[in-house]
Formats: sequence, structure tokens, C-alpha cells
Amino acid sequence: MKEKALQFKQMEWWMVAGVFFLIILTNILGGKISIGYIGGNSDEMARYFSTIFIPAILFAAFYFMHMKVVPNYQTEHKIWKLILFSLLIFIVSWIATGAFYMGAEWGDDMFIPFYFAAVALYVGYMFVVSFLEKATMAQRNPNYLAYNISRIGALYIFLLIFLFKFHHFYNMIILIIYAIVIPSLIVIFIYNYFLVYRKKQKGQTKASKVYYGLLICLMAGTFFTIAAASGEEEIILVGSVAVALLVLVINPISNALFLKYQGYIEKLDKLNVQLEEKTTDLKQLRNQINPHFLFNALNTIYGISLQENAEKTAESIQKLGDMMRFMLHENTQETIPLDREIDYLINYVDLQQLRIETQENITIEFNRKEEHCKGNIAPMLLIPFIENAFKHGISLQKKSWVRINLRCLEGSLHMDIYNSIHRKSEDDPEGKHSGIGLPNVKQRLQLLYPTRHELVIRENDMEFFVHLSIQLTKP
Repeated sequence: MKEKALQFKQMEWWMVAGVFFLIILTNILGGKISIGYIGGNSDEMARYFSTIFIPAILFAAFYFMHMKVVPNYQTEHKIWKLILFSLLIFIVSWIATGAFYMGAEWGDDMFIPFYFAAVALYVGYMFVVSFLEKATMAQRNPNYLAYNISRIGALYIFLLIFLFKFHHFYNMIILIIYAIVIPSLIVIFIYNYFLVYRKKQKGQTKASKVYYGLLICLMAGTFFTIAAASGEEEIILVGSVAVALLVLVINPISNALFLKYQGYIEKLDKLNVQLEEKTTDLKQLRNQINPHFLFNALNTIYGISLQENAEKTAESIQKLGDMMRFMLHENTQETIPLDREIDYLINYVDLQQLRIETQENITIEFNRKEEHCKGNIAPMLLIPFIENAFKHGISLQKKSWVRINLRCLEGSLHMDIYNSIHRKSEDDPEGKHSGIGLPNVKQRLQLLYPTRHELVIRENDMEFFVHLSIQLTKP
């Protein structure tokens, strides 16, 4: 109900059809005009048939208008068809209703009050529905819950108003059922679900029994109060029957429905889990296919470059393949051996050196002491600092340098990076995309090593400096 709009076209059809079915059925059985008093009285006979055919004509008009003409207009958007068929349905149903209305001597006014009231209610309902849709659905994030609840409420209220306007042509028991019994059953079901059934399911048996007893007392008290106020003792009998129905029928049926509903929800949850698992499996298969294809392509290019004696190209491809393999297989783990992270850094720096080794004004130094580099570390935690140094510290036109010092002590890692600074101009597209590498890695350090790291970043007009120390996790 929160995630999508309900199928109101079908709901409107079934609710209106249910009301007219009850009216026509009870009138056929003599609910409005008793069959026993018809006999040879033509006036009573005419009234009897009018109570059957007038509702049938109104229902037929509703069906053709609401289920045929309006959907056709919403599909084709031809206003002339809407006006033409609306007028045709209006005139035919008006004349047919008027014939039975005046023939049964319900009145002599051709402008039948209840008929025009019904037409006005239908038009008013359509305007209200349009307003509710624009108010709640014509947004970037539609409020489906508000729309569904408000539209159900509008449908019920308009049908209730129609029954009040149409009361001359049906037995009042239908209005009592619609205006009192159905809302009462809905309230009882909601009360029973949240305060009795749910608490029992949560193990709060005592509270569940208390709320169930309170419901019985409230129902009995309501009927007793009505009987005392009206002075009609029969209401007490009706209340006793209602309480008996609550205990023997309504409560068991509602519990059975709740159990059925819970079973459907559990099945739906299982199906969703299975669907997610299948989707994950499919994604994993796709992720396996694409890297394997790429690795095969890299191996092919690597073989070609060896045949052509392009040693630098072959070396670059090999290092790129190792880096990609690391990102695909080890980047998904929570922690990895530190030496694997360092291998990735070495491959990255080597690729950069191959790219710019002919540039005399660029200096790259990577000093490392790996004697004590034992332990585990979160993957891809060091590389953003080095990528940042090469991205902002290298210029092919100006003197540039990147100096990296990496050393390990017992249980800790220390990395210092110095790089030259070359300010980007405002017109340089690279200057507008600083990336999220450093902010991202800072956040990861705070989450993964909140009290076990030290990060210092400084810069001046010539140089950018980063110092990072991390206490390693034992393997």
C-alpha cells in the first residue's frame, strides 16, 4: 500500500456493484415493497418493479460510463467522444428512470431529484479523485500511502451519500449494514490485529487477553447504552447476538485470516530472498565472464607485444593485468595481507615510471623497507594517496617529483609522500574534478582504524606532503 497505487478501477466496480446487488436482490425478495401485498393492486405492482428497474438502470449507466467511456477517454484523449457518449448515457438513463419513477407515482417531477443528485455525486467524485491524484501523485516522490487511504475514504463517503439520497428505493437495513456494520467490522479487525493477535504472536499473552476482554466489554456496553437511551429492550438482544458473533465467528475468522496473511508474507519474503540470491548469482557469473574475457584479451596483446619485441608494452600489460586481478579478487575482502597491497602499489608506480621515463624533468622515487611488513590491512587503503600525488604532482612541461617512503615496523606501517604541486587553471576540466579519493579514504580510516591511525596532510606553494601511520591487524 505504501509502494504503489491500488487498482481503484476494480475496487470502485466491486464496491458499487455490491451495493446495487444488495439493493436489487432485497427488493426482488420484497424488502421494500412486500410481495404479499401486491396481489391485483397495479399501483403496488408498478412500485415493486420500479424498485428493481430504477437501481438496475442507474447501475447500467454507471457501468457504461465508468468502465467504458472514461477508460476510453483516458486512452484516446478524444473529448468529443467523452461528451457524446456521456450525453447519450445521461439522456437514455434519465428517460428510462423517469418512466418508472412517474409510472409508479413516486412523483410527478420529470427533473427527478435523486437521479440528478446521483449524477452530481458521480461528477463530484471524479473531480475529487483528480484532485487527490494531483495533490499526492504529481510529485517526484509520490505519496502512495496518502493517496490510497484518501481515495478509499472518498469512495466510501460518496457511496454513503448516495445511499442517503436514494433511501426511498431500498430497505434501510442496507444503509445500516453499510454505515454501521461494515465500519464496525473494519474497526474490530484492526483492533483485533494490532492489540490482540500481534501481542499474542509476540508472546504477550496476558496483554492480548486483556485487550480481547476489553473489546467484548466495549461492544456490550455500547449496545446497553443505546438500549437505555432509546428504551427499546430488543437492542440488548441484538447486542447479545453481536457479542456471540464476535466470540464465535468474527474472532476465529479474523485469526484465520491473519494467519493466512502472515503465511503469505513469509512466503513472499522467502521468494524475495531467493530472487536476490539468484540475482546475485547472475551478477557474479557476469562479473566472472567479463574479467576472464579481458584477461584473455590482455594475454593475447601481451603475446603479440613479445613477438614484436615491444618489451615495455609487454611489461605494462603484465603489470596492468596484475593490478586488475588484485582489484577483482582481493579488493572485495575485508582485509588482505599487507604484502599484496604493497605489490599493487609497486605495479602502479612502475606503470607510471614506464609512462614518463623519457621525461628528464620528472623524478620518481619509491623507497621501501619491507623487512617487517607482516599483518593484514584493508584493501585499497594506501593507493588513493599515491594516485593523488601522481595526478596533481606530475607535469610534462614543468619540473615535477613524487617521492614515496614506505617502511614497516613491528605491527605498524608508515608511509610518507612528497609531490610537487601544479595548480590547475580554471579552464582545465581536471581542475573541476578533484575526485573523491582522499575524502573517501579519510572516512574509511575513521571507520576501520578510528584510534589506530595517524594522518597528517600539509602543503605549501611548492610541495604537498602526506604522512600516514597505521597499526596493522595480526594475520
